[in-house]
Amino acid sequence: MSRPEALAAYEALPLPDTSEEHWRFTDLAGFDPDTRTYPGGQTPAMSEGAMVDLDVAGFATVTAEGITIERAPEGITFAPLPEDHERLYSLVGWDEKFAAHNAAMWTNGLLVVVPKGVVLEKPLYVRISATGRTFWRLVVVAEEGARASLVEEYASPAPDTAGYSNAVTELFVEPNAKLEYVSLQNLSTETWHFASHHARVERDAELDWVAGGFGSKRGKTRIQNDLNGRGATSRVTGAYFADGEQHLDYDTFQEHIAPDCTSDFAFKGALRDHATAVWRGMIRVEKDAQKTNAYQECRNLMLSPTTHAVPIPGLEILANDVRCTHGATVGRVDREQLFYLMARGLPRYEAERLIVRGFFQEVLDRIELEPVRDAVTAALEARIPQA
Repeated sequence: MSRPEALAAYEALPLPDTSEEHWRFTDLAGFDPDTRTYPGGQTPAMSEGAMVDLDVAGFATVTAEGITIERAPEGITFAPLPEDHERLYSLVGWDEKFAAHNAAMWTNGLLVVVPKGVVLEKPLYVRISATGRTFWRLVVVAEEGARASLVEEYASPAPDTAGYSNAVTELFVEPNAKLEYVSLQNLSTETWHFASHHARVERDAELDWVAGGFGSKRGKTRIQNDLNGRGATSRVTGAYFADGEQHLDYDTFQEHIAPDCTSDFAFKGALRDHATAVWRGMIRVEKDAQKTNAYQECRNLMLSPTTHAVPIPGLEILANDVRCTHGATVGRVDREQLFYLMARGLPRYEAERLIVRGFFQEVLDRIELEPVRDAVTAALEARIPQA
């Protein structure tokens, strides 16, 4: 693939609109991905520290100036992504508008390769500062028997930073390997964010994925897991909070290709003010993927009467010996719970904080890395007004 080919594909593909099923509830009117400048701060330095305080094995930062590898562990590859790497574009190509734009325009990327049998005790961390138009690419390979954790954070240098963020992640989990992947999106509410994350999990391998969404103005995040080898397991835990005029859109896909595989996707979100959240999930079981065990759920807690949530679960099953279940709910704060807590002296915001914490506790308990769990909890609770 050449850059001109990707650019030609991007230019030929129309900007998605609400006539397309997967964009029916996300209107991109007023957005132009070819805009060259954006108002707001363009300072590459981050105004605040990282969301997660970790003792890390490797650390990389991405700014308007490029990618900086500040620390790299011995024995693994933690380096800028070469344009000719053999794994590049094998999971996310250029057949979709925003993926094609990324393939044509990315300049900053990271390659992570954990060699066969290597166990990385400390996590890796990469932080992307989104300013103007930011195109980011990540390729992670956990080779056979390897164990590793990687945390990826998208953030803005200032709360009023306006921009266009376009990210692509390709994850390869080889036989008997285990990868923990954490993707936290905490962009400004003036930034449009589009991301495609795609993983392939091989025989007896395990992928444990955490997706946190707290920022951005509008866009779409795609998450796909391919269970490609017998006995593969993937678990995706999603937590999001939107307020003001924010609009979050998650599109998830569990692709069961091999038999005896398990996937478990659980998303929970809280909304307040005029925020909107869309979640569309699909479990597809191929005809040879017998003994599949797949689950998906999306639960939404509405903290204001003017919020809107659209959870859309889906199943496409071509095998005949499977167990596939799903759930989707939209509910408001229990008035009896709120009354009970306030009657015992708690101010409303503290009562709401406790209710929100209780609502998210099930998905928070699924996050294995304790500092990540604490950071996601703090980010959720911080969105409850203090008065």
